[in-house]
Amino acid sequence: MRKPIIAVDMDDTICHLVKQAIFHNNNDFPTHVLKYEEMLDWNTDHLRHPDCTQDVFYGRPGLYEELELFDEHVVGEMEKLHNAYDVIIVTAAQPNAVVEKWNWLQKHMPFIPIDNFFPCKRKNLINYDLLIDDGVHNLVPALQDGRKVLCIPHPWNLRAREQYGFPLLTSWEGAKEKIDQILGTQENR
Repeated sequence: MRKPIIAVDMDDTICHLVKQAIFHNNNDFPTHVLKYEEMLDWNTDHLRHPDCTQDVFYGRPGLYEELELFDEHVVGEMEKLHNAYDVIIVTAAQPNAVVEKWNWLQKHMPFIPIDNFFPCKRKNLINYDLLIDDGVHNLVPALQDGRKVLCIPHPWNLRAREQYGFPLLTSWEGAKEKIDQILGTQENR
């Protein structure tokens, strides 16, 4: 019997990308200080210094290897999920960030094998039963395809959360039990 597939995003789902990018932005461009709470949309060009392009904001060498874990529960819950389900990491990445993301994953979650690591922006092309993500551009197509989702709440997805009523995962504490309930797989795994 096939295990359900849980697709898990990396950035701002199991680790904090935007907060770290903001930290570097505020050091490098003190005239254009950003606040996490102001990140109400994916396009933050109007908030950033003109020299801080999208490539600069998210392209700092080493950025993806220095990201902090989402919370103190994420590693333990991801390992429980990995043991119970077919967990795949599905993360958008520019080619130069793929190795950094893999290195981060191996440092914090070495139980995730390379076969379960998918650098991919168009996540709707991948087969999964449940998507855990913060990106509206991934969550909405998943819902439209009849798939289950869990949304990691951030300022940039507030409007969509209100519009679509995504189920939320505000902390990784108890994530496996929540996913068992969503998928209807509450038997002991």
